[in-house]
This record gives sequence, structure tokens and C-alpha cells, in this order.
Amino acid sequence: MELSIFDILRDFTIAFIVGLGWAILFGTPRRILYLAGLIGGMGHSIRFILIQFDLGIITATLAGSVMIGLVGIFAAHKANTPPVVFTMPACITMIPGLFAYRTMLGGIKLTEGIDYISQNPTLLYEIAHNLTLTMSLLFTLAIGITIGALLFRKTNNREITLKEIFRGLKPKKHH
Repeated sequence: MELSIFDILRDFTIAFIVGLGWAILFGTPRRILYLAGLIGGMGHSIRFILIQFDLGIITATLAGSVMIGLVGIFAAHKANTPPVVFTMPACITMIPGLFAYRTMLGGIKLTEGIDYISQNPTLLYEIAHNLTLTMSLLFTLAIGITIGALLFRKTNNREITLKEIFRGLKPKKHH
């Protein structure tokens, strides 16, 4: 598939709308609703682009969720809100619903009896694959979002500066 700017903008727009909708459902203050949508759109677009470059869905999801976590910390600092106000609605755009659905559907098919399973010998493999992928993606989302919080661990996000975000793990010198 050839990647075009239209494909990226379409993906961003859909993810923006999803992030915005979940921000509304989570009760995000009106003045910052658009930020949750923007962060969700950016995170999902990074994932989309990396998948198109064959980096794999787990790696792409990790990259997108790390970006959501880092930008969420910075946005929370600027908007004087907790980071979860941005990160939760934004990461929902990357929840692996299709794989979870396929896992459940396969589990339901298992109840049809041994005859059905013997006619579909790959059923157990497909269930295990979809379950493993679902769990891996959910763990990847959680890890990616918390990386920002772990890197910039403060009692208050107002203590975080943009210079500190770009400096990364380099420890501060205490006098």
C-alpha cells in the first residue's frame, strides 16, 4: 500500500473524533476537549504510519502510546490538569477491539462441540493468537502511556518543564 497524506489525514480525523468523543464521556473540561482529540489523532496516526512501514502492530502501538503519554504530560502541565484527562481518551483509539471480538467469537464456537472443532482444526490456534495479540496490545498501551509518567515522576505535573522533557533521563544536579 502506498501511503498518502490523505490516508494519514483521514486516520487522524477519525482518531480525533473518537478521542474527542471519549473525552466528552469522561467529563474532560470543555476548554481542553480538543487537546484530547489532537493527542488521540497524533498517537493513532503514528501507529498508522508505522504499520504501513511494516514495523508491526505491537511496535507501532507502543510508539503511538509513548507519544500519547509524553504529550499528555506536557499538555497537562500547560493546562493545569491531570495527565489522565488527555491520555485515557487518546489511547482508547488504539484499543484492540477487533482482536478481542475474534477471541470471544472463537470461544463461543468452542461450545459447539467436538465435531465443530474437528472440522475447524485451526480454531484453537486462532483463539490463542487473537487472545495473545489482544493482551499484548493492552499491555503495550499501558506501558507506553506510563513511560511518560515514569520518566517525569513528580508529585505535581506543574513542576515539569519543556526543557526537562527534552533532556530526558539526565538527572538533575542537587546542590
